Amino acid sequence: MIQPLAYIHPQAKIADNVVIEPFVTIHKNVEIGEGTWIGPNVTIMDGARIGKNCRIFPGAVISAAPQDLKFAGEETTVEIGDNTTIRECVTINRGTKDRWKTVIGKNCLIMAYCHVAHDCEVGDNCIFSNNTTIAGHVTVGDNVVLAGMVAIHQFCKIGSHAFVTGGSLVRKDVPPYVKAAREPLSYVGINSVGLRRRGFSSEAINEIQDIYRTLFVKKYNISTALDLIEAEHQPTEIRDEILDFIRNSNRGIMKGFSGA
Repeated sequence: MIQPLAYIHPQAKIADNVVIEPFVTIHKNVEIGEGTWIGPNVTIMDGARIGKNCRIFPGAVISAAPQDLKFAGEETTVEIGDNTTIRECVTINRGTKDRWKTVIGKNCLIMAYCHVAHDCEVGDNCIFSNNTTIAGHVTVGDNVVLAGMVAIHQFCKIGSHAFVTGGSLVRKDVPPYVKAAREPLSYVGINSVGLRRRGFSSEAINEIQDIYRTLFVKKYNISTALDLIEAEHQPTEIRDEILDFIRNSNRGIMKGFSGA
């Protein structure tokens, strides 16, 4: 169902059963999957690739040009996975020639007034609470929860299953499975509640806790802690994911536990 007060470029590719409410503007180079709902006053610009059964609420702007002075008009995209909900006044900018696209995964909830900048890559099943702002080139893993008014510095990485508390300033990488809080951002434990909700066993949660106790609580430097973790823990998918994340961190990881 397409309302007559909406503007849709004749070359836009709109699948069956898409609902487009009044005062929507959809530009030329746009693709929208089956069953998606586009609320009133949404603007979808060139380069948008929106999956099936998404919900985009009033005032959102999808695939606007990057807010990057190096952008030279290259043809880039925003890709939004199936079943993702984008609430009021969210802005998601398309990529630059660095990655050529900005990606939001499947089954995500991006709450009102969030901003996702150019060349970001967001995994599946993520929740970004209101007013969270993600600068360019940020990578976010699967099942990440960012509470309200989180601000993430460009090029940072957030590991899968991490939780970042409201109002946090993220200047360093946040490893998988942890909770991050305080200023400067620090480790405050593992995300045990989120892990249990997602079906992690007690054994897996204990393994994660033991690894991060060595890394963050026992006051070793990072290289010594990594060597100890590798020596004392049998190879598992979880152990190797944590080690690989930290060793491949370009910005360095957040602070350890301070006890303050």
